[in-house]
Amino acid sequence: MMKIAMACDHGGFDYKEKLKSVLLKQGYEVTDYGCYSADSVDYPDMAYPCAKAVGNKEVDRGIVICGTGIGVSIVANKVEGVRCALVSDLFSAQATREHNDSNMLAMGGRVISEELMLEIAKVWLETPFSNDERHLRRIAKVTEIDHHR
Repeated sequence: MMKIAMACDHGGFDYKEKLKSVLLKQGYEVTDYGCYSADSVDYPDMAYPCAKAVGNKEVDRGIVICGTGIGVSIVANKVEGVRCALVSDLFSAQATREHNDSNMLAMGGRVISEELMLEIAKVWLETPFSNDERHLRRIAKVTEIDHHR
C-alpha cells in the first residue's frame, strides 16, 4: 500500500487528524510529521521534514495542511524532487496528478470544508499520472530547474 507523509500547523490540525484516520482505515501507511495539537506552531517546522521525506523517496506522497495551504505549499516546493500542488477543488486534484504528477498535496483548513478536503484527497490519491509525452516533457523541464537552484 502507498506510504503517505502528513504534516500540518494549528490551522490544519483537525483536518489532518480526520484525514489520517480515514487513510489508516483504508490501509495506507501514514507517517505523521506533526503538529500534534491545535496549539499555535510555525508551519515550516512540520512541512519541511514532511517534504524532505517525499523528496528523498522515503514515502510515496505527502499531504500538508495549514490555514490556507499557501505556507505549507511554499515550504514543500523548496525541496528538490517535490511537486506540491495547492488544491481547493476536485478538478485541480485530478489535473495535478494527471498532468503534473504531483507528489504532494496542500490544502487549506480554513478555506475548504472537511467534506471537500476528504474528497480532494481521495481524488488526488486515486488519480494516476497520464504519462503523456507532453506532460513528461514539461515535468522534465521542471526537474531541470530543480537541479539549477
